[in-house]
Amino acid sequence: MILGIIADDFTGATDVASMLVRAGLRTVQTIGVPQGDIPPEVATADAVVVALKSRTTPAADAVADSLAALRWLQAAGARQFYFKVCSTFDSTPQGNIGPVAEALMAALGSTQTLVCPAFPENGRTVFRGHLFVGDDLLSDSGMRHHPLTPMSDSNLVRWMQQQCQQRVGLLRHDVVARGAAAITARLASLQADGVAHVVADAVDNEALRQLAAGAGHLPLWVAGSGLALGLPQVLADRGWVTLNAHAADLEPLTGPAAVLAGSCSTATQGQVARWIAAGRPALRIDPLALARGEPVAADALAWAKSQSSAPLLYATADAATLASTQAALGVAEAGALVEHALAHIARGLVDSGTQRLVVAGGETSGAVVQALDVHTLRIGAAICPGVPWTQAVRGAGQGPLKLALKSGNFGGPEFFTEALAAA
Repeated sequence: MILGIIADDFTGATDVASMLVRAGLRTVQTIGVPQGDIPPEVATADAVVVALKSRTTPAADAVADSLAALRWLQAAGARQFYFKVCSTFDSTPQGNIGPVAEALMAALGSTQTLVCPAFPENGRTVFRGHLFVGDDLLSDSGMRHHPLTPMSDSNLVRWMQQQCQQRVGLLRHDVVARGAAAITARLASLQADGVAHVVADAVDNEALRQLAAGAGHLPLWVAGSGLALGLPQVLADRGWVTLNAHAADLEPLTGPAAVLAGSCSTATQGQVARWIAAGRPALRIDPLALARGEPVAADALAWAKSQSSAPLLYATADAATLASTQAALGVAEAGALVEHALAHIARGLVDSGTQRLVVAGGETSGAVVQALDVHTLRIGAAICPGVPWTQAVRGAGQGPLKLALKSGNFGGPEFFTEALAAA
């Protein structure tokens, strides 16, 4: 293993892994920090992504979990490191991106890191330090209503500085446009001025490739999945890896399928609405009914098993409904009830023979993979930018299983149908 990636949620992990296999790196994802001996799948991989659930945990816990992942990756042989964060930089003024980045830098003895959540293929770009979602500033996008990490400021230098003890600076687009050598020189200049965290502009894939080449000497990057686009070639140019055209190959499965949606993002709302409008089977999971102790999950599982085609079970709601639910139950309680219910349904579906699951939402995906006792995933080809099919590495006697773990913000209106067709 050459490349070690620490991801702050489960869908973010598969997101960055899909970029790596697309470029020819054999990549596996672990669910949490592995215990015991190094799994065979890890030993033969070029890159390993450790998926944590640290995006919204207390900062001290996120730091501890991330350092544990780093120590394990170092012991397994990783030489280059990447802290994967969301392309919408989901965080609060207290963290967790800044505290984790500084802890990882200290552990690696690094004095500087590159910070770049840009993912142009999904409409996330950074210009003069401001993060855009499509044509809108991050602070004008649907992310301003996020229940856990409402992003009210699109200025990444300012947002990151609130979380960091060390200085944050900017690598502007005009420097990036001049190429790798100019990037390397500017990083050195910023370092001489005491800038430890360098937010980089990136408006297209070429900018990401130049950043990868110009910042390749840094032992740690803090980035969305987009920056991984150029990293495999950097590693190949060093002679550390041989790129493999079949890195994304997975076993084809055509067995029963289902879709589970816990995200309330604007994109997932549209995907749920399109599925229902097409007349496909769908059932809403009501958090208020769950709170009343009604057998919502058991009834939903029975309903799902009775369907002749792939069912959708969703807790997705618009902003007003979500706010009302959270006011009644509390933010944490509402989320936990939905995650537990959808995880219970996922376990029941897989136990009854479901082979393919599409899961929308980072927190929901984390709950589902934990309920299914999945510890390692092989990464396959992308369904859409940032979302691949993955194949669970399961024990003897357990049936084959594919998972598509989707960040709530990703995918077009027909994503659920497209995902099932691509499996």
